[in-house]
Amino acid sequence: MSNDPLVIFTPSGKRGRFPVGTPILTAARQLGVDLDSVCGGRGICSKCQITPSCGEFPKHGVTVADTALSGWNAVEERYDQKRGLPKGRRLGCQATVQGDVVIDVPPESQVHRQVVRKRAEVREITLNPTIRLACVEVEQPDMHKPTGDLERLRAALRAATGQDSIGFDRHLLRDLQPTLRKGNWQVTAALHQPRDDADPSVVALWPGFFEGPLYGLAVDLGSTTIAGHLCNLSTGEVVASAGLMNPQIRFGEDLMSRVSYAMMNKGGDLEMTDAVRAGLNQLVTDITAEAGADRSAILDTVFVMNPVMHHLFLGIDPFELGQAPFALATSDALSLMARDLGLSIAPGTRAYILPCIAGHVGADAAGVALSEAPDQSEDLVLVVDVGTNAEILLGDKRGVLACSSPTGPAFEGAQISAGQRAAPGAIERVEIDPVTKEPRFRVIGSDLWSDDDGFDAAIAATGVTGICGSGIIEVIAEMRMAGLVDASGLIGSAEQTGSLRCFADGRTHSYRLWDGSADHGPITVTNGDIRAIQMAKAALYSGARLLMDKRGVNKVDRVVLAGAFGAHISAKHAMVLGMIPDCPLDKVTSAGNAAGTGARIALLNRSARDQIETLVGRIEKIETAVEPRFQEHFVNASALPNASDPFAILRSVVDLPDPSFNTGGGDSGAGGRRRRRRG
Repeated sequence: MSNDPLVIFTPSGKRGRFPVGTPILTAARQLGVDLDSVCGGRGICSKCQITPSCGEFPKHGVTVADTALSGWNAVEERYDQKRGLPKGRRLGCQATVQGDVVIDVPPESQVHRQVVRKRAEVREITLNPTIRLACVEVEQPDMHKPTGDLERLRAALRAATGQDSIGFDRHLLRDLQPTLRKGNWQVTAALHQPRDDADPSVVALWPGFFEGPLYGLAVDLGSTTIAGHLCNLSTGEVVASAGLMNPQIRFGEDLMSRVSYAMMNKGGDLEMTDAVRAGLNQLVTDITAEAGADRSAILDTVFVMNPVMHHLFLGIDPFELGQAPFALATSDALSLMARDLGLSIAPGTRAYILPCIAGHVGADAAGVALSEAPDQSEDLVLVVDVGTNAEILLGDKRGVLACSSPTGPAFEGAQISAGQRAAPGAIERVEIDPVTKEPRFRVIGSDLWSDDDGFDAAIAATGVTGICGSGIIEVIAEMRMAGLVDASGLIGSAEQTGSLRCFADGRTHSYRLWDGSADHGPITVTNGDIRAIQMAKAALYSGARLLMDKRGVNKVDRVVLAGAFGAHISAKHAMVLGMIPDCPLDKVTSAGNAAGTGARIALLNRSARDQIETLVGRIEKIETAVEPRFQEHFVNASALPNASDPFAILRSVVDLPDPSFNTGGGDSGAGGRRRRRRG
């Protein structure tokens, strides 16, 4: 084994050993890491900015010293003086490998930037926001009535609103008198009232008549992606949506890696807190620029997130979440000042964080529950928010159960040999002819299939760069249906499958999905890729089955797939792999970003906050880590689709090959059955 230093890139997870002195840009290119560069490594373009991380990384099995990269050089110094490098950044073309190192490639340094697909779903929401405007005439000062300007403003607001008690944010006192006089004793106050029975407080003040617009921001703070929706508080309209990669990824792709980083590195939790807050401020900058809005006009914010992100966002060490009994520092809903969370918005902006359900079932699951309302369903519904950490709800009017399942980053394209985030050029749809075993596919950014006329011209700008989460799900399911993969997840040889696309790859076989081009090598599916998806889907399925056990049922009436990834996967392919329990395909629907929708509901309707807090108190929480049957289900669910369930409904829709390979050629046996193809 080589003694050269190990270089690990995040978020791709790609790694390799390189001699001391190798430029990081060179290492990235040799590993196929998506790191941009225009100037040929001369330190002029700054496209190759990277962020090195130091400390212990148990998941990667490395300890990174602060001397893992070469020192700051004259080229970087010159560039920093002329244009400025963000704190902690290096130029990949200048920094060289000196020891084991973990390198984060920020989104702006990636050639194929991620398409953040957590869009705002169309939803009818009863408008009852926490912020409203009141324009009042304030009595002028009188030497014979010696009262302060604030007291007379409050009197005018009490008369206008009918509220007996009105608070006033302290930060407004400094400019109160100039504002009153500038408006000739007419002012407009923004009143924040968190609940119908709560006293309002003045959080912003303008001279004269002001009619807005005022905005609220709903944020889904995910392990991988941060997505925000800027809403007009008067109309409920989503005026802009934006998203970015969670900058915490450089500390670990999954939640437990981040908890481990905090455990192993003193102050590591605060590093991650600073990183995520910086990311949120960047989101605010991006989303207000898109809307052409002033950030000072954002007066309310709502957040949903998983428990580890919850603690790191609040500045709480997540240590206790890394060990049984997975105790939260607090699970209640929180109403805070946005400025106390490090957010640069308006001084009076409020932040509401939905309640967490349990130690591993967070406020994002509460957002899903608010959006999909399983507690109001007549039929038994399974709601699965698919992500790096899957939240699962099962319920109807009789009650709701909840759990989480550690699926890991494979569904996001990580840990996959040709995997990447969803970006233009990534394969997202796949079909394989069951007779010829020939594939065709679509990439993000084009509506054409790879065998359509004009495909090459349509993708000329992006090329075919890799395969994203929805693409890897579809290709493995298609391989299973075409008889290229057996029930255990093994890819057959060319002789066994009747396809020369299957080739020996070490001790196992791989499948060549795309032959490659002059600019990019072939894209293959390896047995390691299949294994990663098997582990992820087994965790997801096992969580769902555990809830069904607790409910005492063997089937559900319908399934709702939520989350950015859940919104883009095919129900048929998910069921072929055994990601979800057997269910009629027409009863499997997508809810899109349900957690973000729940945050938007809580933002635009303050009554919904009471509603979700009450519901969370009634949800039965199941901890998968201490349930013996979870492991039993996990072992069974590692097969494709599953070692125990009959999948009778699925088999009525598609023909799954027998567990053994068809060795008699490509057009006979179960693997050679024809099925109707999409035109």
